[in-house]
Parts: sequence; C-alpha cells; structure tokens
Amino acid sequence: MGGEDEAAAPGRIVTPTYALGHTERELRRLATQAALIDPMTRRFFLEAGIRPGMRLLDIGSGAGDVAFLAADLVGPDGAVVGVDRVPAALATARARAEERSLSHVTFHEGDPGDLLFDEPFDAVVGRYILMFQDRPAEFLHRVARHVKPGGPVVMHEPDWDGARSFPPAPLFDRSCDWIVRAVLAHGHASRMGKALHETFVAAGLPAPTMGVDTLIGGGAKSAPLVGLMADLTETLADEIARQGIATHAEMNVDSLGRRMLDEAVALDSVLVGRYEIGAWCRKP
Repeated sequence: MGGEDEAAAPGRIVTPTYALGHTERELRRLATQAALIDPMTRRFFLEAGIRPGMRLLDIGSGAGDVAFLAADLVGPDGAVVGVDRVPAALATARARAEERSLSHVTFHEGDPGDLLFDEPFDAVVGRYILMFQDRPAEFLHRVARHVKPGGPVVMHEPDWDGARSFPPAPLFDRSCDWIVRAVLAHGHASRMGKALHETFVAAGLPAPTMGVDTLIGGGAKSAPLVGLMADLTETLADEIARQGIATHAEMNVDSLGRRMLDEAVALDSVLVGRYEIGAWCRKP
C-alpha cells in the first residue's frame, strides 16, 4: 500500500488531527470492527501475560471495546481503568459498561500520559493508539510510567502494507489506497505496526516480542473484510473527497461494499486485510 509512508517514524514532529472523528456512526463502526479484531487482540494480550486479578490501564479507550475485552481477561477480581480524551466516547463507554454490569471497569477523561493515579498498574494496554500520536515513543514512555516493574506493556497497531488482493480486485485495492492516503494526509501512521519495535526501544523499553494476524477470505468468504473496508471508507469519505483523493461519485459508498464483494466473487479473488501487529514487553 503506497511507498511514501513516512508517518510511522517515532518522534516525528507534526500536528495531526484525528481523521476518523467521534460521531455516533463512528462509535458504532468501532464496535462492529471490534467483533472482528477482538480475537486477535485477545491472543496478543494472553501471550503478553494479561491474567485474572490484574489491575490494568487501557489507553485511548474510545467506546470501551478494548476495556471490555481486558475486563473479561482480568475477571471480577481484577480492574480496568480506561482513559480517553473525548467526552462523547467516554459517555458511550460508561453507558455500555453499566449495561453489562461491569463494576470493575471505570473510565477517566484526559491524556493517559499526564493523568495521576493513586497506585501503579499491573499492566497497560492499547489498540490503534500510537498511530495517532505525533510522538509515539515519547507518548509510550509517559504511559509506561504507570506500570509496575515487571508488568506487561502491550500495544496492538495496524500496518496497511499488508492489505492486498490476488488475483487483483481493483475496487478493493483502490479503497485501501484511498484510506491510506487519507490517513497519511492527517499525519497519522499507516504502518505503525512494523514501527512498534523501534518505538518500544525509543521509549526506553526492552525490545518487544511481536505477533501478526490479519483478516483474509476468498470470494464470498471475504464478506467480513469487505464490510470493514466499506465502513471505514464511508467514515473517511468526506476527507477523501476534500483531499482530492477520490470523488464521492467514485466511491459511491452506498453501494461500495456490495460492489467490492461482487468483484471478489466474480474474480474469485482472495482479499487480505491490513496486518494486525501486536508488541509486548515487561517494564524494567
């Protein structure tokens, strides 16, 4: 996906704005995405050593999907504290936690690197957070200060270099390219996954253990991935058009998912999603 991505370099000095927004529609999209991505995140967390009874910090909680996954892993004897900067997202997260009777999950507003807590955490986790930071290594360093020595630091980030099709499905490939170019236009990192190693090291942490997963499907069985890409394109459609990357008519988001799937079936293509990369270490 595109060879011009410089956005993954830790310590980059830019002033990005968040490309995806925090609308009700976007919060619903995140929940749909979580249903597909959570099994991968769960595997990363388990391999990193997230266990029952832990008190855990979830950074960039959004609508709470990762916090709820973590709450299941730490169990009722553990606790999850989620932090996000956006009040609207936190309101949704709190309402969802109440609906699920998750009394051991709480949410706080603010920058997780700047907030003060009464005691250190057993672990810190985050998904799709570092890609939106202008200085990801500095941010990770500040966040890791909240963790006890020996506690896991676990990050899950995407890498759009993995998205492709074979035999080529042109509409799917174009959609992925539109998304990547919109992400880069905002100063975000489309390849943060592979940058996790250098980011951990630059943050003063040990070189991490890493893992990779992805969504993949051929023909009609690519439907879940197609839905994910169509939803994300719709979220970014106005920005894609504003940047001159593609017009609304070219995207035609109302029928984009159906057309992508029809194309994959007609061509018998295998569609591969972005890389989902996890990295974890123990804080020294």
